[in-house]
Amino acid sequence: MGLIGKIFGTAASTSALGQAATGVAEVFIPNATKKMEAAHQAYIAAMEEHGAEFEYVRPGVFDRFVNGLNRLPRPFLAFGTLGLFVYAMIDPIGFARRMVGLNYVPEPLWWLLGAIVGFYFGAREAHYFRTRAIVTPPAETLPEETNPALEEWQASTKSLQ
Repeated sequence: MGLIGKIFGTAASTSALGQAATGVAEVFIPNATKKMEAAHQAYIAAMEEHGAEFEYVRPGVFDRFVNGLNRLPRPFLAFGTLGLFVYAMIDPIGFARRMVGLNYVPEPLWWLLGAIVGFYFGAREAHYFRTRAIVTPPAETLPEETNPALEEWQASTKSLQ
């Protein structure tokens, strides 16, 4: 037995000594693999809990009410714009007075209105972009791919047998 064997003993004691050194080292520097595994387990648990929350969807009265409110801004904007044209034709003097009044609205307020409308429609677009389904044609409608070189090789191997 060599000098190291005399100092540290058998292979079992050497591995025990190595494990003890690893345990002491992990006190000062955490094990990166164990840290990643724990983070992954926490992520999986959070995702399962989040999925369980939406497993049984039962929209109540409040949910239907809020969904209805979410559908109102676009029709209001569209019909409101058409209403302005009708108002301008019916009462041009009153319409002109109100448009002059809009000229007195401070510019930061216009920026705020633009940001609100932009974020509203941008968030809706982002939502529909994230939740869109990728449509793939059914398998039976896909054309069969032919490979002439493969067919020629298969024919030549059949003739050899």
